[in-house]
Amino acid sequence: MALVNLTADAFDEFIAQHDMIIFDFWAEWCGPCKQFGPVFEAASEQHPNIMFAKVNVEEQPDLANMFQVRSIPTIAFMREKVVVYANPGALPASNFEQGIQEMLNLDMAKVHADVAEMQQQQ
Repeated sequence: MALVNLTADAFDEFIAQHDMIIFDFWAEWCGPCKQFGPVFEAASEQHPNIMFAKVNVEEQPDLANMFQVRSIPTIAFMREKVVVYANPGALPASNFEQGIQEMLNLDMAKVHADVAEMQQQQ
């Protein structure tokens, strides 16, 4: 199982070491977060090639701000240091699995080219 509780101190090294990461931004008091937790953990067991990072927004507000988390739970998919999907709300297991498959199937050369083009336009 590739599941960690991520802190801001470990963030830079963590993303440098892993090409595919899924973040779960949550809080202890959040009911939907608690409901989504088992879905997140089960997916981490099914996909050992992906890192799954839980981020407690109350303990790690800097990470929550970095990802512009405004409500929880928020799920974010990162591949090759690019956030390719981020959305608030708990996902049903089937939708979460679909998102994982879409991340795995991305043409990252195209994604990086698109990001570079957007940065040039700014």
